[in-house]
This record gives sequence, C-alpha cells and structure tokens, in this order.
Amino acid sequence: MANLVAMLRLPSNLKSTQWQILAGPILILLILSMMVLPLPAFILDLLFTFNIALSIMVLLVAMFTQRTLDFAAFPTILLFTTLLRLALNVASTRIILMEGHTGAA
Repeated sequence: MANLVAMLRLPSNLKSTQWQILAGPILILLILSMMVLPLPAFILDLLFTFNIALSIMVLLVAMFTQRTLDFAAFPTILLFTTLLRLALNVASTRIILMEGHTGAA
C-alpha cells in the first residue's frame, strides 16, 4: 500500500499555476467518468444540489456584472455546466433504468 501511495505522489516541484493548468482536464475527465461509472443515489443527489447552486451562482454573477468583459469566462463556464448537466442526466437515467425505484419499503 505504501508503494502505491508513493507512486501516486506528484513531484514536489509542482507549483500552484501548474495545478491550475491541470484543473480543466481533470474536471472534464471526472464529468465524463460520471457518464460511464455507476454512481450511488446519494452522490447523485449531492451533484444535483451542486448543479442547482452553481446555476444560481452563475445567474447572479451574470446579472450583477457591470461590464461584459468582467465576466469573460462565461462561455467556458456555460460549456462546463452544460457538460455537467448532460452527465447528470445520463447518470440518473442509468440508475432509473437499472434499478428502478428502490425506495424504502
């Protein structure tokens, strides 16, 4: 187990700017893995809540921006949130079709 942790450790010379470069591809890989891997219902509920909170936050920022260029990242954020919503739809459809309603009996 210790060897696995040592292998997964990233180099110590990785600066914060390099982490920011990796954030986009890691986010895309996580969203795409949501479409492929089955998610528990509880995690799916948390992701739906995060999606709604993120949508409200983007709406408020877009409404209260004075100049258009103050929110120049809007197209990118819109693309990522759309991909997140698509992944949530695929994951929830998979749970419904595979398990049906498995509520309390």
